[in-house]
Amino acid sequence: MTDRKFTGKHALMVFVGAFGIIITVNLLMAFKAVSTFPGLETKNSYVASQEFDDKRAAQEALGWTVSARATGGLVILSITDQLGQPVQLGTLDATLGRATHIRDDLSPAFEFDGQAYVAKAELGDGNWNIRMKATALDGTPFEQRVVLHITS
Repeated sequence: MTDRKFTGKHALMVFVGAFGIIITVNLLMAFKAVSTFPGLETKNSYVASQEFDDKRAAQEALGWTVSARATGGLVILSITDQLGQPVQLGTLDATLGRATHIRDDLSPAFEFDGQAYVAKAELGDGNWNIRMKATALDGTPFEQRVVLHITS
C-alpha cells in the first residue's frame, strides 16, 4: 500500500476548483440579474427630479386611495376619494406584471363598473404590480404602483 501525500499540486487544484465555482456562480447571477431587469424608469432623471414635487403635490391634492384585488379571473382596481366614494377617471393606462421581470406583463382593459375598474386576467400566485397612469376628469395626472399579492 502506498501512502498518498497532499502536495502543492493538490492544493492548487483545490483552490482553482473552489474559485472557479465561485466565479462561475457570480457570472451566472450577474447575467441573470441584467437579463431580467425591466429597464429604465425615466430617460432623464434630472428633468424628472425637477418636476417631481409639483406632480406629487397635484396628485396628493386629489386625495385618492387606490387598492387592488384579484378574484374569479378578474382584477379589481378600486380608486376612492377622501369621502370613500368611487372615482371615475378621465383616462387609465395600466400595466399588470411581476415585480421582478417583464415576461408576464400585460395591459388589461380596465372598465369602470360604477364602483371600481375591472378587467379579466388570470394570475398565478405571487407578487404582482399594477403600474397605473391615469388622469382625473380635470386633467390632473396620477401615477401609482399598486402591489397585488395572490395566494391560492
